[in-house]
Amino acid sequence: MSIDTYNGNHGLPPADATYNYTVEELREFVKCSKDPTYFIKTYMKIIQVDKGLVPFTLWPFQERMIDCYHENRYSITMCSRQVGKSTTVIGYFLWYILFNTNVRTCISANKQKTAVDLLGRLKLAYENLPRFLQQGVVSWAKMEIELANGASCFAAATSSSAVRGGSYNILLLDEFAFVPENIANEFYASTFPTITSGKTTKLIIVSTPNGMNLFHKFWSEAQSGDNDFKPLFVHWSDVPGRDERWKEDTARNIGGPEKFAQEYECSFLSTSYTLIRSQVLQTLTHSKPIATTETGYFEFVPPDSTRSYVMTVDTASGQGLDYSAFVIVDVTDMPYRVVATYANNRITTMEFPQVIMEYALRYFNPWLMVEVMDIGRDVAFILSRDHEYEKLMTAVTEKRLGQRLTFNSKMNRHLGLRMTAGVKRSGCAVLKTLVENQHLILNDHRDVQQLSVFVQRGSQCMAEVGHHDDLVMPLVMLGWVSLQPNFAEITTTRALDVYTRLVTESKDNPIPIELGDERPTPVGIFGIDDDDPYWVLR
Repeated sequence: MSIDTYNGNHGLPPADATYNYTVEELREFVKCSKDPTYFIKTYMKIIQVDKGLVPFTLWPFQERMIDCYHENRYSITMCSRQVGKSTTVIGYFLWYILFNTNVRTCISANKQKTAVDLLGRLKLAYENLPRFLQQGVVSWAKMEIELANGASCFAAATSSSAVRGGSYNILLLDEFAFVPENIANEFYASTFPTITSGKTTKLIIVSTPNGMNLFHKFWSEAQSGDNDFKPLFVHWSDVPGRDERWKEDTARNIGGPEKFAQEYECSFLSTSYTLIRSQVLQTLTHSKPIATTETGYFEFVPPDSTRSYVMTVDTASGQGLDYSAFVIVDVTDMPYRVVATYANNRITTMEFPQVIMEYALRYFNPWLMVEVMDIGRDVAFILSRDHEYEKLMTAVTEKRLGQRLTFNSKMNRHLGLRMTAGVKRSGCAVLKTLVENQHLILNDHRDVQQLSVFVQRGSQCMAEVGHHDDLVMPLVMLGWVSLQPNFAEITTTRALDVYTRLVTESKDNPIPIELGDERPTPVGIFGIDDDDPYWVLR
């Protein structure tokens, strides 16, 4: 084994290697250190499918990408497929670790395999650099490399645990739109604030759209100037040689215009079967929370004792899968406004009522509806028995001749709303009307995100496979409650014509407002009657 190589690799000098520069090489080294674009165009090599190892010839839009990353601390790039975006960013990382000492960098992707592949491209380019541009190698592993100048680069799948443990000078989030929803939300809540709190840290987000998720949030806020990210859009037509004929051929081969729109036109919506029309979804906006917690609480509008609020609650098991969630909505007048939200997939059924009480008290004891098809019954029972919450709403059912909804008395108390198929259809229909007619301001990007994948499957609406609808279901419950003729009386809302208004505006709604054979009686409030010891509907 040669002492002038690292582990016998002739493309890598060892950590203690020395090199005698010529005057011309020193000039080139200084020139490269000041201009990443020049360095990449002149010295970086990549593997091309048809030609093998070739110089990386940058297209104009790729030069703009490099300039964007070099000149800004935070940058976000929305790209069409197959434009060489990842290789371009890797070129900048290669330059960064060569010409900066004692820096730590991280290449993070939606999958660990992808991150390792990207690091592999950087390693390949490094091995094929002229010797005078290389640093000695301290470590050359599958997941991490370290150079003699103290610079290192680490590869990892995007997650809060992978990134939180390290302090990085520059972090790449590649294909961030494809990071699983729960991981992306956890990253945003716990790790993202730490990254952005630094004074010199660079954060680069690069992705093709994949629904109205966190990437959509960052992108839309960057465009409106509501965050510090510099936005850069790369369209398929920016690649030389791509024209309308190429578009037609590609669309035909990948499954049609809709698929092409998502993959190459950078459309955020991947399906046309969403409950809310795609044209409306693309116009929905969100607000920056005025307060957040790591447990999943977002507040958008502070409590006001002169306003009327409704709180709707959906409960999960707290095992890290589905989320226990609630929304608090100002229903004083139209448009209704989501003022606070909560979603947590770790909280237990026993802990959830205490959290509900904390924020219910904050918003002056709103009328509260709990979904009680499963473990939600326990939550409603604890709120009633242990916390003696007085403003619990419920829906009781009576059956006569096998068809009518009835109320079973003290031996079978129903505290809350049973999410039957009919109730869900009705709630979805009203939610659709509220959102599409701008009668409900959502505020939370998580609601917008989940509505973008809330689709009709058969006769019911639910989240697409691999996604969540935990914050949508409280809105569906709100929709059902809003439909009840006495809703205005219960909530003391000033929108007294809400029932007539919603029914009128839903005439052309493709999802009919109906409850089928399971039509609950109008929403009511459980309490103790002075003349009757049983629980009754008041």
